[in-house]
Amino acid sequence: MRPAHISLAVLVAAVWGVNFTVIEVGLGHFPPLLFSALRFLVAALPAVFFVGRPKVAWKWIVAVGLVLGVAKFGLLFIGMDAGMPAGLSSLVLQIQAVFTAVAAFVFLGERPGRVRVAGMAVALCGVGLAAVDEGTSGPLGAFALVVAAAACWGVSNVLTRKASPPDPLNFMVWVSTVPVLPLLGLSLLTEGPSRDLDALGDLDWQGAGVVVYVAWITTVLGFGAWGWLLHRHPASTVAPFSLLVPVFGMSSAALFLHESVAPLRWAAAALLVGGVALTSRTPRTVQSADVPAPERAGAPA
Repeated sequence: MRPAHISLAVLVAAVWGVNFTVIEVGLGHFPPLLFSALRFLVAALPAVFFVGRPKVAWKWIVAVGLVLGVAKFGLLFIGMDAGMPAGLSSLVLQIQAVFTAVAAFVFLGERPGRVRVAGMAVALCGVGLAAVDEGTSGPLGAFALVVAAAACWGVSNVLTRKASPPDPLNFMVWVSTVPVLPLLGLSLLTEGPSRDLDALGDLDWQGAGVVVYVAWITTVLGFGAWGWLLHRHPASTVAPFSLLVPVFGMSSAALFLHESVAPLRWAAAALLVGGVALTSRTPRTVQSADVPAPERAGAPA
């Protein structure tokens, strides 16, 4: 890769990592489900008018929109609102690679090789260590919600593979249109109209900036840049840069939110990232032919 392309890949990983700190700030302005709904609303509009018509069947757009948008992000935002630290969330979500491999085995009949199984075991050890660390300092219920979010992400990866979108950015923008109304409905039912209206009525520049960041910078620009890199380089070259996301996530949370990172958490990070690297490894013989670019690169949505 050219130095400029390497810099772009690192920048995207940084944007996605810092996103968890931005989400933490946003949860101080909005209830979690309302915040998630606003994220997808702003990501879809006005981009949906510029990306063209959907290039895959609507059943895949709706399925991914519900599993990824409503379930995954709803659980993530609720978990972080319940006390899951931003830095730890960026790390634990990487277990999605293990859930993706399991879902691919169950629904697609793909048998993971020995290296992937070993990677899954190492990553699960990392999650277990992170759970022990969180159990001594924070709510395990919130931790479980983020793990459930990672599981939903894994299922959405398999759905995305079945959809095989030829244009990942077009697909992501249209997927972003699906969760808006379900999330708004759930927010009204569980968070209450008065709380939602108060949050919208108190909207300031910081709150608006947070929504713009998680919607346009993280989703539209980040995913677009990642797709641009995948069109120019092998996925095996681009994919490792996604492992920098929890590094930037934990570092930015420590820097801006003053989250402490104990040695036990760094050990969990090393195990989880190393295990994910092994789990995400694709055999050379099937790498290009069998796996769509977004899944191979492990691109966060």
